[in-house]
Amino acid sequence: MSSFSFLHFEYLLQAALWTITLSLVAFVFGGVAGIIIALWRVSPNKILSGIASWYIQIVQGIPLLVILFVAYFGLAIAGFKLSPLVAAGISFAIYCAAFLGEIWRGCIQAVPKTQWEASECLGFNRFEQLTKVILPQAVKIATPPTVGFMVQIVKNTSLASVIGFVDLSRAGQIINNSTFQPFTVFGCVALIYFCICYPLSALSKHFERKLNVSNR
Repeated sequence: MSSFSFLHFEYLLQAALWTITLSLVAFVFGGVAGIIIALWRVSPNKILSGIASWYIQIVQGIPLLVILFVAYFGLAIAGFKLSPLVAAGISFAIYCAAFLGEIWRGCIQAVPKTQWEASECLGFNRFEQLTKVILPQAVKIATPPTVGFMVQIVKNTSLASVIGFVDLSRAGQIINNSTFQPFTVFGCVALIYFCICYPLSALSKHFERKLNVSNR
């Protein structure tokens, strides 16, 4: 049995980089899909709105662990063997798209209806209304909850360990199995998570305060 050393801490830092990598992959690809879902949700086209609504309800009604199992083990049975990073990235992107899509849908609809009417009076078509009037205001409203949701993404990456992805939490388990020093090991894990998440939480609060001041 070895004692906790700097090499172990260095291993945790390397695993933290993979946690950040997975979080970024989830946010980027989930964000791209999320904005499409949000626009479909507010679309006057009932088919697109219905598809987006069903997607959100289905994904939000399924535990993230189940999505991970299907992406990794289910696709492997079907003949599509994915690496843990790819399977986790796909799973988290699907998960994030549903939640970000709903967050951004609410922010788009939070823009006063008079803004839609005013832009329509100016002769803007639907695309011009969204790009020139509605979305710039919706982005301002959406920034605080979006940054806050990123914190949840970072913490939820710990679930990816069930398919063999070595994130920060899994690295802590591996080290603890060899050192049997849970307070030291998971104390360091918690500290690293705090160093990742606290700046995001502070940034979210900053944007929220700035938004409230601007509204006043």
